Amino acid sequence: MNILGAGGLGCEILKNLALSGFTDIHVIDMDTIDISNLNRQFLFRQSDVGKSKAIVAAEFIMKRVKGVTITPYFGKIQDKDEDYYSQFGIVICGLDSVEARRWINATLVNMVDVNNPESLKPLIDGGTEGFKGQSRVILPTITSCYECSLEMLGKQQTFPMCTIANTPRLPEHCVEWASVLEWPRVFKDKKLDNDNPEHVQWLYETALRRAREFKIGGVTYSLTQGVAKNIIPAIASTNAIIAASCCNEALKIATTCSPYMNNYMMYSGNDSIYTYTFEYEKKDDCPVCGNLASDFDANPEWTLEEFMQQLPDSQQVRIKNPSLRTAERNLYLQSPPQLEEATRPNLFKKLKELVSNGQEVSITDPGLPFSVKLRLLY
Repeated sequence: MNILGAGGLGCEILKNLALSGFTDIHVIDMDTIDISNLNRQFLFRQSDVGKSKAIVAAEFIMKRVKGVTITPYFGKIQDKDEDYYSQFGIVICGLDSVEARRWINATLVNMVDVNNPESLKPLIDGGTEGFKGQSRVILPTITSCYECSLEMLGKQQTFPMCTIANTPRLPEHCVEWASVLEWPRVFKDKKLDNDNPEHVQWLYETALRRAREFKIGGVTYSLTQGVAKNIIPAIASTNAIIAASCCNEALKIATTCSPYMNNYMMYSGNDSIYTYTFEYEKKDDCPVCGNLASDFDANPEWTLEEFMQQLPDSQQVRIKNPSLRTAERNLYLQSPPQLEEATRPNLFKKLKELVSNGQEVSITDPGLPFSVKLRLLY
């Protein structure tokens, strides 16, 4: 059993699995323990602040539950290769990163060998946001994968720059002003580190002065930290519910004691308790488990650079560092430097000069082990 993440969900998942009889568990987490984690990540104590989440969680569980062996890894899930993941029967995600989920999803899909049933590793994914949550069972190449449902993710909240700079109305506007405009003005080339308490404290004090100037209330240190780090609010009870669902599915798959979920469960605690389970179907044009290109409506008058600016927020793509090719030519490559320089002039050419109507463009990102295929339609 492999657990990815030892935070709010990961702590609950580790505890549940150990108490359910799973005796050989591996856990990966790249984070260290912050004091703000202690209100819900119950495997950690004040004395653990600054230590590896994976290592501390493993030690805590093994002390409390005899006979359980938990092997921690302090680092990124991307540090491990397919040989590492092939040793597990089930992988459970308790991650807070979309990019990490996309990576492990694609990796497990790529591992499947039709001639070797053991190569198929079920992926159980859980996620929470405030009083809402979801869990799902993914059988790579058989059911829909994580990439199939990428369009269900909401866009990250952004604020108009003119409002931030001139007419702030919300405490979030003041924090954004402090981080986006005021920090670069005051500190020039010094990069803002959202994990540095001194930097966050400066943002808080600067945002508070801005808020008082415009008679805006609500600027607190925790709000400042949340806006600066794009922290999604976490509630211990929601984590417990979603983790329990993930572990129930792991138990079903491991023991065949009951049919496992088919294949997506959504939960909402905003108004009483509501859950709904449905089958999220595979997409033929999914870049990971499908084999067809996805149609993309584009303006032929866009420059290639303007087209690339659409990709990070596109529900179909969500790629931040794209390299683009067609079957006939390289459009723009981020690396190596020689090819980046050679393809840079294309950034200022119009799409219609580079790609014909209906032609497919392959888009890759160094952080993702797959390519997205778009059929450009003018």
